[in-house]
Amino acid sequence: MHIFDYENSPKVLLTPEIIALVSAIHEYKGRQSLYLNARADVLNALMEVAKIQSTTSSNRIEGISTTDARMRELMMQKTIPRNRNEQEIAGYRDVLATIHENHDFISVTPDVLLQLHRDLYSKQPQGTGGHWKLSDNVIEEIGASGKTFVRFRPASAVETPMAMDKLCENYRRAIDVGTFDSLLLIPMFVFDFLCIHPFHDGNGRMSRLLTLLLLYRSGFAVGKYISLEMLIENSKAEYYEALRTSSDRWHENANDAKPFVAYMLGIVLKAYRELESRVDGVINARMGKAERIRAVFSSTLGKVTKKDILLKCPDISMSMVELTLKAMLDDGSIRKIGNGRTTAYARND
Repeated sequence: MHIFDYENSPKVLLTPEIIALVSAIHEYKGRQSLYLNARADVLNALMEVAKIQSTTSSNRIEGISTTDARMRELMMQKTIPRNRNEQEIAGYRDVLATIHENHDFISVTPDVLLQLHRDLYSKQPQGTGGHWKLSDNVIEEIGASGKTFVRFRPASAVETPMAMDKLCENYRRAIDVGTFDSLLLIPMFVFDFLCIHPFHDGNGRMSRLLTLLLLYRSGFAVGKYISLEMLIENSKAEYYEALRTSSDRWHENANDAKPFVAYMLGIVLKAYRELESRVDGVINARMGKAERIRAVFSSTLGKVTKKDILLKCPDISMSMVELTLKAMLDDGSIRKIGNGRTTAYARND
């Protein structure tokens, strides 16, 4: 069985690339209070947008989706799930809310992970969630020829309970000892969790929820306002490649976790940069809404859609966005590209 050595093995992660990523994230964390002291309406809007994006993206990575309208209704709890996809989406919504609101009181133990998994499947028939896998599972991939092949064989069902005990115990001990930065230990934990693949279903979604939980518990709050799950979905090919590369020879304790750790740290750093970008104008310039919309074009290369503007300025209404776009079209500062759902805008430099 794989050895979860979090008190010594992180030494090999101390490469110039990973050290630079860790340092940069800590710099942003140091300025975190500036972002969190921004206007409450901006932060609340960012948080609500992030919840929807996180739930949508994390489920969509696993092929679980619904319409945008139904997603909004489910997130606002104004409707009940109509099918299995919506049941799984509602379950993710509830666990995400639990982590957002109670992370300081959620310890990293096998029993807690089982409870979170149970809640993830709380809208499913009883017994679907909340227990380790009862038979071996495999991670399959479709090759260039179209044929399916086994990419990775996780820990066996027999090994899983002990592996999860060791994983959680050794992670907690390493965090308490404090020899290595938690930013090294968190992606290692998530990676080993994925290699164990302890559940029959929901491992990917659980891994992303656990990423948020562990970051929160170490004081990195960026996932509350910027969806890490969306950033992962947007770089899904790189995510799977890093996971594939790092899992080679995992069973023999001869794997290289650096690609996956570097990838996950890159996601966290990108989230912090996005958060800074979104609140910078509010904190420093106190620009008007029309000025902030114009600033989106100044800081963006290429095309900009209404959706892009709403993501960067979540406290601004669609009617204000449309009014400002019309003014910018009239004064010639931007031009319109495409029609209908493909409509976008670009600067006239």
